[in-house]
Amino acid sequence: MKSIISALILILFYSAAIYSQGFDVKAKGVQKFSFKDDKGRNQATFTSRTPFDEVDGLTTQISGTVSFNVSDVKNTLQGEISFPTASLQTGITMRDRDMKAPKWLDAERYPTISFKILKVTNIQKLAPNKLKVDVLGNFNLHGVTKEIPVEATMTYLDESSATEAREPGDLLGVTANFHITLSQYNVQNMILGTRVSDNISIGVNIVGTNKF
Repeated sequence: MKSIISALILILFYSAAIYSQGFDVKAKGVQKFSFKDDKGRNQATFTSRTPFDEVDGLTTQISGTVSFNVSDVKNTLQGEISFPTASLQTGITMRDRDMKAPKWLDAERYPTISFKILKVTNIQKLAPNKLKVDVLGNFNLHGVTKEIPVEATMTYLDESSATEAREPGDLLGVTANFHITLSQYNVQNMILGTRVSDNISIGVNIVGTNKF
């Protein structure tokens, strides 16, 4: 009988660990992280693939904050990440100029691209300090806002001598991947779908600090 009870306790313990909705870290309560990095180490990348062309681009001018209760990330995660439209680069000056012109992203009229968290739809604990989350949020581009799903991984690093080499404070690393359809954001250039894909893959790799 004792062995059965012990087994049940172990099952409950491991089930609680697997389905925990937050981090097991030193910090308690609500923590807020800023992703502004003047050293340009945070990146958002985009990729376009067509039979005629392959285009890869990025920006390092990320800003924004997220906050959450460390023990209940699923129900408390909120925040917004953004970057200037004019900061996008593909490595070719003429192409960059065309991309930001009125016929494409129109950086002067729509100077900011952003993603605002609405809710976490699913969460999975990969390690005590690492979560995989499915997030629904508002993506704003070219003056249009659409709800989109994003898959992200969040890693919480307690402040240490190792993390201080990057930034002071606890650190939050976030990687995310998602797709957007340019035509849904009223980007209707004549070469869309031939030289530039209508379906754009976007990746985010950023680290924020709670001391800012």
